[in-house]
Amino acid sequence: MTANRTLSAEGLTLAYADRTIVDDLDLVLPAGRITAIVGANGCGKSTLLRALARLLPPKAGRVILDGKALHERPTKEVARILGLLPQSPIAPEGIAVADLVGRGRHPHQRALARWSARDYEVVAEALAATGISDLADRAVDELSGGQRQRVWIAMALAQETDILLLDEPTTFLDVAHQVDVLDLLTDLNRDRGTTTVMVLHDMNMAARYADHLVALRDGRVVAAGDPSAVMTSELIAEVFGLDALVVPDPVSGTPLVLPRGRHHVSVRTPSVATTRESHDVVPS
Repeated sequence: MTANRTLSAEGLTLAYADRTIVDDLDLVLPAGRITAIVGANGCGKSTLLRALARLLPPKAGRVILDGKALHERPTKEVARILGLLPQSPIAPEGIAVADLVGRGRHPHQRALARWSARDYEVVAEALAATGISDLADRAVDELSGGQRQRVWIAMALAQETDILLLDEPTTFLDVAHQVDVLDLLTDLNRDRGTTTVMVLHDMNMAARYADHLVALRDGRVVAAGDPSAVMTSELIAEVFGLDALVVPDPVSGTPLVLPRGRHHVSVRTPSVATTRESHDVVPS
């Protein structure tokens, strides 16, 4: 199990030039758990994740890692604790799977130092954990979308961080590969205790896989907590502007969101009496 690293934000304000995206946000991410961040497009999810990864300096407030401001820590030290899988990462042309995964070892290596036995061991473990050992010599750009996503996750694993941030890790994947990737991340969280924070668009996937759910609207936290308490019809209307029914998932018991469009609200099942009447034949 990994160390129980703590990551939080206090009074966090984030902006691009004069445009404020996240405003005076407070957030606590449970250590050793899976947190999903949800919200409508443009609400600040990816911007928040970039700040948590120290890629975007705050305009006000701070991100706190283990009780100390994130931006006060040395870069290499942060890279050994916190890893980020950005949205739609791009691999160098022609690079082999094992070489890309091996780049996750950079925070643990000295300048111009040779690879250690530990480096090779960690890369092999990351390939095995993500089920891509047989692809080690293949070029990344020859792989399917699901395979490439596993390669990027393997690289993040090779970094051996205690906190893993993922920006829409299921983007552009079909449903089967989405489930595959989320199952993998859950396995890694359960086996290694890695604190996992991911931005997800699919509300049902978020509710099913997350231990902790954070809902954003206009750069502010609307609700945070257990998915069963957070994911309600009222919250979905407030955050997404969507009319939806929320019921327990018959398989997992987690909230299941059923959107109701204009063509679904008034649909009702005919009663038995109505059905019988429609089949009655009046004698001539």
